[in-house]
Amino acid sequence: MENSAPVKEIKKIPNTNDVYPKVSKELITEINNMLSYAIYNGIIINTEVNSLIESKSLNDLINAHNLLVKNIAPATPKSIEYTKTLRSEGNGKSIFNKLPVVRNLIFLTIFFLALFIITALSPEVNNSSLDKGVMDNSGLPLLLNLSFLASISGLGVVFHLLKKVSDSIKKSTMVSEESISYIAHIILGIVAGLIMSEIISVYTSNPESIDLFNKGALALIGGFSSEAIFSILQGVIDRVESVFILPKNQT
Repeated sequence: MENSAPVKEIKKIPNTNDVYPKVSKELITEINNMLSYAIYNGIIINTEVNSLIESKSLNDLINAHNLLVKNIAPATPKSIEYTKTLRSEGNGKSIFNKLPVVRNLIFLTIFFLALFIITALSPEVNNSSLDKGVMDNSGLPLLLNLSFLASISGLGVVFHLLKKVSDSIKKSTMVSEESISYIAHIILGIVAGLIMSEIISVYTSNPESIDLFNKGALALIGGFSSEAIFSILQGVIDRVESVFILPKNQT
């Protein structure tokens, strides 16, 4: 009896034509969302969209999508869909449950404010102890002073984020990824505030009288403008690298 050769399984080759209905459906959904957003907010719509939408051609739908994206800017189809989802899921809920990002930022604001008040009431936090900095302080005074400056930095970065979230809600530019990036932004702001107040601190001839204001103000500025400080430090590092590292075409 002859051994029959094993039958190879024939894999179905995906038909490229199956992709177009899915893409067209997504385009139509986003076009409808953008049209509803534009009509609701009184945004002027390019009339060329009408003839493009009536066509079933994929190219026409893409062109209509591109025109509407320009009309609704700075909002995007993704941010409109996210805002629509929040609105539908938030029916009957309080404002804190509708927008978890705002709720978390408010809780963090209360936390940093409480930490600021508690550390400011401590006798260990004063002009002379802040003047010593991290090099001459130790133990509990160092912990309290750093907590004091970190709380100010935290208030600065949360203040900046609350304003940013408020603008995102008004312009419908909020996306789900923002809630994740805000965590890194807060940590970056606290670190930037400590760098500004402890490393880039400006000392005067009479630091005991205004050192508390100087370091507190620098910590607040560092927390509020952490992205700018990061860009400045990155620019300095890039310039140093350009001095010591030759371009590839010169090596």
